[in-house]
Amino acid sequence: MTAGSGVLLVLLSLSGALRAHNGDLTARETCKAGFSEEDYTALISQNILEGEKVLKVKFSSCLGTKGTHYETNSMDFKVGADGTVFATRELRIPSEQVAFTVTAWDHQTAERWDAAVRLLVAQTSSTHSGHKKGKKNAALDPVQLPNDTLLPWPQRQSSNGLRRQKRDWVIPPINVPENSRGPFPQQLVRIRSDKDNDIPIRYSITGVGADQPPMEVFSIDSMSGRMYVTRPMDREERASYHLRAHAVDMNGNKVENPIDLYIYVIDMNDNRPEFLNQVYNGSVDEGSKPGTYVMTVTANDADDATTANGMVRYRIVTQTPQSPSQNMFTINSETGDIVTVAAGLDREKVQQYMVIIQATDMEGNLNYGLSNTATAIITVTDVNDNPPEFTTSTYAGEVPENRVEMVVANLTVMDRDQPHSPNWNAVYRIISGDPSGHFSVRTDPTTNEGMVTVVKAVDYELNRAFMLTVMVSNQAPLASGIQMSFQSTAGVTISVMDINEAPYFPSNHKLIRLEEGVPTGTVLTTFSAVDPDRFMQQAVRYSKLSDPANWLHINATNGQISTAAVLDRESLYIKNNVYEATFLAADNGIPPASGTGTLQIYLIDINDNAPELLPKEAQVCEKPSLNAINITAADADVDPNIGPYVFELPFVPASVRNNWTVTRLNGDYAQLSLRVLHLEAGVYDVPITVTDSGNPPLSHTSIIKVKVCPCDDNGDCTTVGAVAAAGLGTGAIVAILICIVMLLTMVLLFVVWMKRREKERHTKQLLIDPEDDVRDNILKYDEEGGGEEDQDYDLSQLQQPEAMEHVLSKAPGVRRVDERPVGAEPQYPVRPVVPHPGDIGDFINEGLRAADNDPTAPPYDSLLVFDYEGSGSTAGSVSSLDSSSSGDQDYDYLNDWGPRFKKLADMYGGGEED
Repeated sequence: MTAGSGVLLVLLSLSGALRAHNGDLTARETCKAGFSEEDYTALISQNILEGEKVLKVKFSSCLGTKGTHYETNSMDFKVGADGTVFATRELRIPSEQVAFTVTAWDHQTAERWDAAVRLLVAQTSSTHSGHKKGKKNAALDPVQLPNDTLLPWPQRQSSNGLRRQKRDWVIPPINVPENSRGPFPQQLVRIRSDKDNDIPIRYSITGVGADQPPMEVFSIDSMSGRMYVTRPMDREERASYHLRAHAVDMNGNKVENPIDLYIYVIDMNDNRPEFLNQVYNGSVDEGSKPGTYVMTVTANDADDATTANGMVRYRIVTQTPQSPSQNMFTINSETGDIVTVAAGLDREKVQQYMVIIQATDMEGNLNYGLSNTATAIITVTDVNDNPPEFTTSTYAGEVPENRVEMVVANLTVMDRDQPHSPNWNAVYRIISGDPSGHFSVRTDPTTNEGMVTVVKAVDYELNRAFMLTVMVSNQAPLASGIQMSFQSTAGVTISVMDINEAPYFPSNHKLIRLEEGVPTGTVLTTFSAVDPDRFMQQAVRYSKLSDPANWLHINATNGQISTAAVLDRESLYIKNNVYEATFLAADNGIPPASGTGTLQIYLIDINDNAPELLPKEAQVCEKPSLNAINITAADADVDPNIGPYVFELPFVPASVRNNWTVTRLNGDYAQLSLRVLHLEAGVYDVPITVTDSGNPPLSHTSIIKVKVCPCDDNGDCTTVGAVAAAGLGTGAIVAILICIVMLLTMVLLFVVWMKRREKERHTKQLLIDPEDDVRDNILKYDEEGGGEEDQDYDLSQLQQPEAMEHVLSKAPGVRRVDERPVGAEPQYPVRPVVPHPGDIGDFINEGLRAADNDPTAPPYDSLLVFDYEGSGSTAGSVSSLDSSSSGDQDYDYLNDWGPRFKKLADMYGGGEED
């Protein structure tokens, strides 16, 4: 080593708390399997002989070295069973160092551990034997170190003395037990440099737990190098810490390289196993063999899983119910797998088991370990181990013939499997007795009963009874080894009831062919029906149900059909040459039954319709060279009783053939044209005879009205020519125009007369004298009072004062009766300026209703106040009116004023009659 170089020593010391724990912990609790060092370093010579030992590694498996094997990844070095590393052949090392890895593995647990080995080649001729880290050759260091002092930097002897090597040693991990009770701070290790004898050294630590969160878990005395833990540790919170120790002089200059400190928290058994769920649900099929997997329960322990503190073991505490055995299940103590251990699981006896599972750490040691429990609910699932069985061996039912979708019998079964499951749901099948498929057995989804249903009508005359054999099974197949029961089949007897069936027509629809026009009473065919009730003596009667043209007659006894009128193919009742009629056949059973049949008559055409000329009207120019008329014929018959047609002009009158000619175009068309060079304009009736091709042929003479008119250059009739052709002369046209003018004049005079009459009606004078017309003397005032002649008293004392202060100042409840009450006044209706006579009554009625509901309306005093109307009124005083009807005035005209004045007319007009 060069002069002035130092050695950093780490003094390992265990605190009092750690020593106390060592006294309590077992070897298994404190042991940690692995190599004693992570890196091993040794000095070797450049030339090595075969079998030469270079160093020895130490490995602890906590169970002894038995069963531990060593391997290396180098072909030149191997490791013996005791951990000695030796050369496999003679070697010469060309480089300064050799590095390889030593692996230890346990063949029982298959775990593997690795350690690095570095062999440094000495540069002098002297040969040094290898040494293991943690040991010191006395020749290398004149100072004898304590046994627990580690030399961080390996050294070797050279011609210049001791020299520091390039690689530092690794400090062994420091183990600290969790949950220590102190006292704190508690010393862990002491770090010291051999230079502290020469110069003052200051020590410090860095890393997580020192100057990084969590802060100040560990501290160090900067002068002495003693490192402390300041509080209890929790392995579940943090299992290890990595710190770096530094040594500097008083000026902060680095004296030694930083060394790594690994601190491991020793686990204590302070956590119970915790199940992932408090209740586990599993299932197993009934009848399962022993060893059938059911479910897995899992419990986790927060303690170290590599130690007994975190090794959980499972066991079954109780089983409910204990039937058919108290140990129906077992659990794998390490994996938590629950399996069946006994046979006899039967859902029909026990549907569910409740198993209490206990998880204990310390490898299941109930004396030292912590425990927890959970519940496993095991449901025994149903398998189809019970075939369905009929409750009785025979069933009976009856069905009327010709009925379908009718349930005739209910088949009851018993199945002990789980209801409404595929193992319970019944499936019925008819295996014999119904070759034609008249019946089907359907399953009632609620009761699981079989409903024998008629799906195809049965006939009493063919089958009076059925003997069915029905088998029942499940939707799911039977479990392996389960056989069908003999009670899974049953017999069903079904009796068929005879009912009155309707007669039917064997040939329906029946088609016959004949020529139209056969005479009345001709027998066409016999349309008879058959009564299916062979065992009933019944008579069948026939009648018509539908005969649109009323052409047919049917014999009520034997169904013989004859004509009641002549059949015409060209009738509107014929569609596609077919006439259709419907007949009814009814028996005399109880109740009566009837059936219908349709008769179709195909009518063959005969030549019974003469052709008709088309068109009926035409127009042609007066000069024959300009145009002609195309004519054809229409025949109600069909081929061969229609065209080709023959068109001819009759010989009488002779003027027809003189003026006109017919030219054949083809079998259906011909042309009518003028024979003369010029024919006077007008309308001509031209007879033409048309003959068809029937056998015998029929002919018909038709009239075609032809308008002959002068034409323009395009061959179209001119307007004047059209009028002339219509047969109207100039005089007729003038007469028509005069009539139109006279009609318009009469309409105008009538309108003028109506307007004048309306004006006269508005200006007509009254029939009575204006002075006697009371309507002109009715004046409108806001308020009406008596005349001035009636006002011979002073009204000033009765007027309402202008100011209201004296009214408002009165005591409550005291009021003058001649004062108008103070309050909101209602709105009276406003009389229209120009009222309609019908509105007067409505106006009076509305005012009366408003006055009745007005609290401020009179009489609030016995004396009413009227406005002054002025002097010199021509109306005179109303005080002189006499209510007697004995005067000379005639009031009979009041009866003409309508119902509103009826009361007044009765008072004044009918006095003398009374």
